Amino acid sequence: MKLILVRHGETYWNKDHRIQGGDSDIELNDTGLEQARKLAAFLENEPIIAIRSSPMQRAIATAEAIASYHQVPVEVDQGLKELKVGDLEGMSLSNLGITFSQFLIKWWKERGTMKLPNGESLAELQQRAWKAVEGLLKRQKTSPEHNTETAVAVVSHYFVTLVIILKALDLPLDYFNKFTVSPGGISILEFRDGRTRLVAFNDTSY
Repeated sequence: MKLILVRHGETYWNKDHRIQGGDSDIELNDTGLEQARKLAAFLENEPIIAIRSSPMQRAIATAEAIASYHQVPVEVDQGLKELKVGDLEGMSLSNLGITFSQFLIKWWKERGTMKLPNGESLAELQQRAWKAVEGLLKRQKTSPEHNTETAVAVVSHYFVTLVIILKALDLPLDYFNKFTVSPGGISILEFRDGRTRLVAFNDTSY
């Protein structure tokens, strides 16, 4: 089975470089809507038999664009909601280092186990997001239509995409700062013969 991980298209907060976590339901801007249309067309020929989405409207809008090319509904999964960033929500990235510099230094060193102020940790995010993936892998084993040649699209967010990839590849959480995922970025994990491969990462070639 191929797991197609899609980060939602650009929002107004992405453009303004503001931190956008699980408590900000910001819609796609015009650029984001165009990204959603283009990436959906790019995935038209993929054998997608299921689409899972975060409950945030920016993810749902992107997922619905993908669904327009496939005869499958968008299924919302609360576990795919973006990282709860707490006090950092809505903050400009330019002010982040000044306001939370000491905390962030400690946060980097804690390897994803430390909670953000009034938020959650990467470990907590990974635990809930991976449950959604486990459900899809279980369906692959028990449902005839879910086989090694089919694909499932999972539309979510920056940190959700990264923690799923790290878990699938058995990499430590602190590796998240070695990767970046663009708005509308497409990454693909392939589960076959008991092995997991990252066959595409942050593809925006469309």
